[in-house]
Amino acid sequence: MDQTLNYADILKTTVQEAIINQPRLQALKLYAVCDTESGHFLVLATGWDKQRWIDSILFHARLVEHQIIIEEDNFEESLTQLLIAKGIRKEDIAIHLQPAILS
Repeated sequence: MDQTLNYADILKTTVQEAIINQPRLQALKLYAVCDTESGHFLVLATGWDKQRWIDSILFHARLVEHQIIIEEDNFEESLTQLLIAKGIRKEDIAIHLQPAILS
């Protein structure tokens, strides 16, 4: 089986399961966004938190060829670690770091 397709399936199921398994402590709604064509997999959180509207990305991964680039992983129990537990090789995961600001 093509490893890229397998990785896309693992990313998709992990993101979809993540929104189901989260306790609803706030009035936020979680959305799984899985675009296998562009290679973007996200968990979005939207809703009111007291007097403030929240619209943020909790998790964002990009599948580029045979590598997964983690842009954001703001889950208390890391989705990145869950991806590894589900069969994605550590060597195929890169954590995106913001480039240093040049002076």
